[in-house]
Amino acid sequence: MTISESDKKALIEYRLKQAFESSEVAALLIQHEKFSASLNRIYYSAFYSVLALAIKYGFKTSKHLQLIGWFNKNFIATGKIETEYGRILRDCYEYRTSADYDSYVEFDENDVHVLFDEMNTFLQRIELFIKQN
Repeated sequence: MTISESDKKALIEYRLKQAFESSEVAALLIQHEKFSASLNRIYYSAFYSVLALAIKYGFKTSKHLQLIGWFNKNFIATGKIETEYGRILRDCYEYRTSADYDSYVEFDENDVHVLFDEMNTFLQRIELFIKQN
């Protein structure tokens, strides 16, 4: 099933909105020192932005690692998006996985702040890429 260009554009905007809202929620969680929970929202902010990119290019998946691999193969490895953004997405994923599934894990406040700032840079870069291409 193919979707119309207007529906595709609306879906891309929806995913970007989700990404920015997740970033806002992450900021609130960090402000209240809920670092582990914030890592989930930090990752999902990056994830939703890559979903928007995938929609633009017609890629569909329900698997997180498959989406990350697609992003790395098609945008990082080709030089369309700078290498640092592949690392940021990987770090977001790894921190989120640890926060959600590992036992007795505590996260350094500074590390969370750094990842949050990097994720926001990631989000802005992906949004810019979508709008310019």
